[in-house]
Amino acid sequence: MTDRNRFMELALDEARRAGERGEVPIGAVVVHAGEVIGRAGNRTRELNDISSHAEIEAIREASAKLGSERLIDADLYVTLEPCTMCTAAISFARIRRLYYGAEDPKGGGVDNGVRFYRQPTCHHQPDVYSGMAESEASAILREFFRERRD
Repeated sequence: MTDRNRFMELALDEARRAGERGEVPIGAVVVHAGEVIGRAGNRTRELNDISSHAEIEAIREASAKLGSERLIDADLYVTLEPCTMCTAAISFARIRRLYYGAEDPKGGGVDNGVRFYRQPTCHHQPDVYSGMAESEASAILREFFRERRD
C-alpha cells in the first residue's frame, strides 16, 4: 500500500467514526513530511458549530502541532470534495496538495459549485487530485443516509 493510499484509508476511518457519532461521515487527514499531523471527522453536531467540518478540524489540529496558521508543504486527504468554506480554509492555510475521494455535485467547491481555486481572487491554489478511494468514500455516505431514511 502506498503512503497516499494509507493516508486516504486513515481519512476513511475518520469518516466511519464520524458516522458512528451521528455526524455526516466525512474524514480528513493532514500530512507533513510524511507524518500525520492532523486528523478528524465532522463534528458539527457534537460541537454545535457549523464550521467544525472534518477539513477544518484537521487543519486546526495540524496548525496547533506546527505552531503556525500556514501549513506550507502539507497535504490534505479528505473523503468528500470540500465545500466552499473548507476550500477557502485550505487555500488560506496554504495546503500544498489536496486529495479527495467522492465528488460533491451539490455542495462541492473545488470541481463543482463555485470552483473556488479557479477564481481570480484565489490567492493560493493547491494541486488537486480527485477520485482517490472514490467508491469507498461514496459507499460510506450512501450507507449513512440509507440508514437515516429507513
